[in-house]
Amino acid sequence: MPSRPIVPCVWLDSQAEQAAALYLKTFPGSRVVATSRYPESADNPGKRPRGSVLTVEVELSGLRFTLLNGGPTFRPNPSISFFVHVESVAEVDRRFGLLAEGGEPLMPLGSYPWSERYGWVRDRFGVSWQVMAGRRPAGGSAIAPCLMFSGRQHGRAEEAMRHYAGIFPDGRVLDLARYAAGEGPEGTVKHGRFLLAGQDLVAMDSHLAHDITFDEGLSLQVMCEDQAEVDRYWEALARGGEHGPCGWLEDRFGLSWQVVPSRMADWLAGGDAAARDRAFAAMLTMKKLDVAALERAYAGRQAGTG
Repeated sequence: MPSRPIVPCVWLDSQAEQAAALYLKTFPGSRVVATSRYPESADNPGKRPRGSVLTVEVELSGLRFTLLNGGPTFRPNPSISFFVHVESVAEVDRRFGLLAEGGEPLMPLGSYPWSERYGWVRDRFGVSWQVMAGRRPAGGSAIAPCLMFSGRQHGRAEEAMRHYAGIFPDGRVLDLARYAAGEGPEGTVKHGRFLLAGQDLVAMDSHLAHDITFDEGLSLQVMCEDQAEVDRYWEALARGGEHGPCGWLEDRFGLSWQVVPSRMADWLAGGDAAARDRAFAAMLTMKKLDVAALERAYAGRQAGTG
């Protein structure tokens, strides 16, 4: 398994390339890893033009993201945001300013008890970022996904953190701060940090009246080395939730995951258009992804052949 097997996936309408350009400008040293395209030979469920961009894979400050052109069905919301830790106040202001262009500040730039300079912004593509100076935990990631448990999921942040820590290797809760009396519902999670297979994540309970919930607009991909890993995560993450098509599932907290072979990007972004089309068509027939069948489809082999 890769050292950072959890890859956030952002559902966009048709703006993956524009989003990638903004994020590469915002996060120094970032890069495009791969670009995949919809099949040339057949229509697709998202009703995107044949041969148009399907995904752009980017690496931002060490964290890989998939930007997916899925059509207008879903849009990211602040139930999942990203903590961004930077070294200086000036860099907070620069990144916040870029992300806020055409977007919406959710908490204005300012000095807060947890950071001398902090702001929470939803960019023009719907992705939410919490940018702060001077608070990166020792050994922590420069960017960390943050799960906000609100509405019917409120009060379940600690349960979720411990549940996920029991599924992923080296999973553990690192820090847990609770609301005290007078701050919020006493005992619920104000801020929790946990580690899953080398990736930092954050969780919090929010008792405010947010009209949002986890959905497919922002999902987490689990990149698997082999079929055994696909099988294990597919069953463990969906327990109490629901399996979906094409490797997608919803867990018991409503969070969307994709359980994906790590070679999927190679199959969908390779140089052979016919091979890409075969792999994509095979994926559409599956719920849990079948690594061997996808590999055969990409190679143009029939079942039972070498």
